[in-house]
Amino acid sequence: MNLGPQVIHGPRDRSQVALTFHGQGPVSIADALLSEAERAGGQVTVLAVGTWLTQYPEVARRILRGGHDLGNHTMHHLDIKAMDASAAYAEIAGCARELRTLTGSAGRWFRPSQTPTATPLIEQEARKAGYPTCVSYDVDSLDYTDPGPDAVVSTVLSKTRPGSIVSMHLGHPGTVTALPAIMHGLASRGLRPVTLTRLLSDRQPSS
Repeated sequence: MNLGPQVIHGPRDRSQVALTFHGQGPVSIADALLSEAERAGGQVTVLAVGTWLTQYPEVARRILRGGHDLGNHTMHHLDIKAMDASAAYAEIAGCARELRTLTGSAGRWFRPSQTPTATPLIEQEARKAGYPTCVSYDVDSLDYTDPGPDAVVSTVLSKTRPGSIVSMHLGHPGTVTALPAIMHGLASRGLRPVTLTRLLSDRQPSS
């Protein structure tokens, strides 16, 4: 795909979707969620908060070991759209440094914190920090409101279609409980959860 400064969804003509998780919270919940995804044969993308990686350095290797994507969700998860350019850059670059320290790579993907879409200023500072494309989403699971697993399943399955990028969160037990039903529901519609890198790749997947 010819990706611009911001992407909201992937190709609508492929039977793939991306489940993306904002990375923070207890590492035990993160591990349980990743394990559920792997049991169902799916891969996800974790956009990690830098302070979370600092607190739980082993989680970065756990994510990559499972074949998942690992990206940047700022250093401190503050309201980045309220920041000036230098502060926004510091938030993005700080998390990028933490990712490089732990994995050798800053990752390919950046999602701004506390805003569904990046402003032109955020896009500019993300490019300076090495992220030419900011990742938004077209499906908000609302799982961070803890509405209960059934509500999370219903929201995701009712709104997801081919190419969707779904926003979800680690750190919420209800999301872990909901994930098997989400994976089953997507599979029943012929949709396969893949990493953002796979979803947004120019190369068509082999059948």
